[in-house]
Order: sequence, then C-alpha cells, then structure tokens
Amino acid sequence: MTQVEDHSREMRLDSDSFAQGYFKNAVYRHWDPYEIEGLDDDKRKMVEYGPGEDEFDELRTAIARFGAGEEAVTEDLMPLAMVLEDINDQMFLSSQIYEEAKHTQFFDRFWREVINPVAEEMGYEVTNPTDQRYFNDDYIALFDKTEDAMERLLTDDTPENRVRAYCHYHLVVESVLAQTGYYGFQSAFSDQGSDEVTDEDFPNSEGLVGGIAKVRSDEGRHVGFGMNKVRGYVQSGEVSEDVVQETLQSLMPHVAGTFSDLTESLNPGPLVAYSRDKLTRRIEIITDAEAEVPDVDELVELGSDDAAAAD
Repeated sequence: MTQVEDHSREMRLDSDSFAQGYFKNAVYRHWDPYEIEGLDDDKRKMVEYGPGEDEFDELRTAIARFGAGEEAVTEDLMPLAMVLEDINDQMFLSSQIYEEAKHTQFFDRFWREVINPVAEEMGYEVTNPTDQRYFNDDYIALFDKTEDAMERLLTDDTPENRVRAYCHYHLVVESVLAQTGYYGFQSAFSDQGSDEVTDEDFPNSEGLVGGIAKVRSDEGRHVGFGMNKVRGYVQSGEVSEDVVQETLQSLMPHVAGTFSDLTESLNPGPLVAYSRDKLTRRIEIITDAEAEVPDVDELVELGSDDAAAAD
C-alpha cells in the first residue's frame, strides 16, 4: 500500500480555524448528564401538582420526542463524519457526536428517574420512551428525511448534498426544532420564556430545565458550525441559496406538525411562530453577505432571551 505524504501544512491542527475554536469550546464546557441535580425534586413537585392522565401523557410525548431526536441525530451524523476531509472539522464533529450521546443519556435518565416514578405514584400506565404512540407522522417524516440526506453523502458527496445535509441536521433538527422545544420546556417549567405557551401552572422543574440548558448550550455550538459551513458554500457561489431556501422551507411543515398535536396543556401557536422566526434568522445569516455567524461564546450563552435569540 502506497503512503501519500502530506506537505500541505506544518502542524497537524490549525488552532485559528473555525472548527478548532469550536472544539476547544466543547472541551471547556464539558458536563456530565449524571451530575445534573434536581431530578428528585422534579419528581416530588410533579406528584404534588397531580397532573391529569391526558396532561401527563402529553408531557411524556414531549420528553419522548426530544429523547428520540437526540438518539436519532447521534446515529445519523456519522456519514458526515466519514466524508469530511479536514482534521479540525473531524475533531469538532467527533465532539458533537459525543455530546449528542450525552443528550440521549440525560433524557433516558429523566424518563427513568422522573417520568416512570411519577406514573407509578399517580397510578398511570408505566410506558417506555420508545413507544410508537409518542411519535406522529410529521415527526417520523422529518427524521426519516434527515437520515436519507445524511446517508446520501456516502454515495453522492456533492457540495449541494452537503448543504442539504447541513440544512436537515444542523439548521432544522438541531436549530429550529430543538430550539423551539427548549423554548417550550423553559416556558412551561420555569419563570422564563413566554406565558403564552401554556395556560397551566406547572411547577418549576429545576432538574429538567437545568439539564436542557446544558443540552441547549451544546446545540448552540452545533448550529453555529452548520451555519458557518452552509454560509461558506453560499457566499462562495459554489451552491445556490435556492438549495438552502427550498430545503428549509420543505421541512418546516414537519416542524410545525411535530408540535401541532400537543394541545392538552400547550398552545402550539406560539411555538410554531417561534420556530418560523428561528428559520428566518438562519436564512438571513446564511444569505446576507454582511451578516455574520454569532461568536461561539454568544451561541452557547444562556443568560438572557437576547442571547437565546442569537443561537
């Protein structure tokens, strides 16, 4: 086997590269899903609140979809890792896959330590988060299409298909869908967010919201990486912005449909509006030559609604 010598660089890593900066941020912000505190209090408060069975089942549906989404993106990201050429990009994507696995771990832990114990206390059916009752047609279609877009890279790795893959994964699933989900949980189970998302007076759940804050901080970094990649293809003229517009707009009905059946204690309207605002902001950053992807420290900052709007 002939070994090909690489004379294109002096050092193995480019410490000033976009991806390497993101990788260093991921290392600095490492967290352990089993060290998130407050889940015992979440369980106690939920039992004291005493949700009706339909109300509790809607909460289970939201948690199940979030956890399954994290599991799906953990699996589906691998084809992109296989086609990337730059070691700095590969390192960042490795950190992203690891983080998606941690997110899966957190939602699995929440189901085991909060959801099922509350169901037992309330006398409700104990279910698994993989039960198909929790996943509607739009949710399934969105993740099936994302998987297809990623796997296409293994047989037809073109700039257009890379942009489509980034749009499916980083800009719709990770950005619009996930960020809207965080906003919904934050609004329902903390004093932040919007009072319009729910008419119910749910107890503050510091364990759930605290874990989601960690997840959301990671996702801000992932979204920034994807936006930077897509923006590079578009601004260089290598890929038309029409590819971005068509891909994102084709997936938005599935995003809206993912929330549309959560009507027992949530108001889907504000969530759909929030998701559309996110999409508009993404498109502006990618297509406007004067716009910039927010700095990574801004993308992962969770101290205010203004910071959240940037990620």
